[in-house]
Amino acid sequence: MKTLVQPTGPAHSRILSIGAARGDLNVPNDDLVGPIDSSDEWIRQRTGIIQRRRASADVSAVDLAVAAAEEAIVRSGLDRSEIDGVIISTISNVAVTPSMASLAAHRLGLTPAAAFDISAACAGYVYGVAQADALVRSGVCTNVVVIGAEKLSDLVDPTDRSISFLLADGAGAVVVGASDHAGIGPTVWGSDGEKWDAIRMTTTFEEYRNNPTEVAWPTLRQDGQTVFRWAVWEMAKVARETLEQSGIEAKDLAAFIPHQANMRIIDEFAKQLKLPESVIVARDIEMQGNTSAASIPLALHALRETHPELSGGLALTIGFGAGLVYGAQVVEIP
Repeated sequence: MKTLVQPTGPAHSRILSIGAARGDLNVPNDDLVGPIDSSDEWIRQRTGIIQRRRASADVSAVDLAVAAAEEAIVRSGLDRSEIDGVIISTISNVAVTPSMASLAAHRLGLTPAAAFDISAACAGYVYGVAQADALVRSGVCTNVVVIGAEKLSDLVDPTDRSISFLLADGAGAVVVGASDHAGIGPTVWGSDGEKWDAIRMTTTFEEYRNNPTEVAWPTLRQDGQTVFRWAVWEMAKVARETLEQSGIEAKDLAAFIPHQANMRIIDEFAKQLKLPESVIVARDIEMQGNTSAASIPLALHALRETHPELSGGLALTIGFGAGLVYGAQVVEIP
């Protein structure tokens, strides 16, 4: 019996570059308060959001994905023929199939790169980086584009007070490739399906199809207190485990980039981790809003643009959301 050939790859990988695309519309709180009988002050106090970026009706999630990936590819300096994998994390694909990634790969000139989508909500970007890291280090791929892309404004009920005012549109992308040193640490990830409905759609597409006159189009909802408590207490444990598995301490970090869910969660998170003042905490949510799978790469991009000195430093990234699912890793900032 012949022995199979099994590919092997480089010992290490890292993020080579990053790109971003934000919704073209600035939507201040005052534009949303009427239908939810609220105020700008109420939204700021509960979420820290001043405005959110949303996309025009003729801009799709894949348009944002392609724009973000284009910037990342150009910044990587790679020839497109050297990129053989495309992963998109999203809950915004307008079709169950085919994947958003296959269309994005075509529009980016990356055919015949392997392409697939991930549905892991706000943890999706971290899941994508974990898979890209594994693909590169196993020798299955040489360089992989990972994109978090969302158009959550399509899933909003303007009268909903649980989540609608949080949601925004955008995409962030990174290129993951080989490295001569460890640039992506161990991924700590998991799920808690007992809280499957803590962040959910109001109805299924099947229910809408079977009774469209009485069942409204599915939109997003959340149980805010359940999500807040889980994010602050349980995810702090995950963050600490990630630091430990990566062999570093909080003082070794240059930045902390959590999912941009809510400013109160971010601030409490930083307090729980006892981050020193030298660690810059991403607070992109203030002017961008919550973009689910896109929020971490968008926040990383913003930090990299405003603090170029962070390049080469270490960032703790952690995503958590619908499922409930979570994932965290320490990465070297490109």
